[in-house]
Amino acid sequence: MIFLALLLMLGGLLIINAIYAYHTKHIDSNFLSTLWYYIKLLPLFLPASIMIGYGVKFLTKIVDNLTFSLIVSKGMEILVSVAIGYIFLKEIPNWRTGVGITIILIGFWLLKGK
Repeated sequence: MIFLALLLMLGGLLIINAIYAYHTKHIDSNFLSTLWYYIKLLPLFLPASIMIGYGVKFLTKIVDNLTFSLIVSKGMEILVSVAIGYIFLKEIPNWRTGVGITIILIGFWLLKGK
C-alpha cells in the first residue's frame, strides 16, 4: 500500500511539473497562446490532482500522520522538480541542491523520530 501511495504521488507530480516545464520552454508567453495550451491540457490536471490526493490519503492512512505525508509529498515534488529541470532545461543540480535535499531528508528523519 505504501508503494501505491508513493507511486500515485509521483505520477501526479510528474504530470503537473512536466506541464509547467513544457510551458516554460515551448509555449509563447502571449496570453492567448498560454490560455489555449492550458485549455488543451485541462483534462490532465484533474487526474494528476486526484493521484496526488489519493497518494497523500493512502500514506496518511499507513503512517497515521498527515504532516509527515504532506512533507513526503513536498520532498517528492522537489526531487521531481530537479529531474524535470534536467530533462526539459538541461539544468544540472549543484552542491546547493544536494544540501537542500539533505536538509529535507534530515527533516523527515526528525519528524518521524518523534
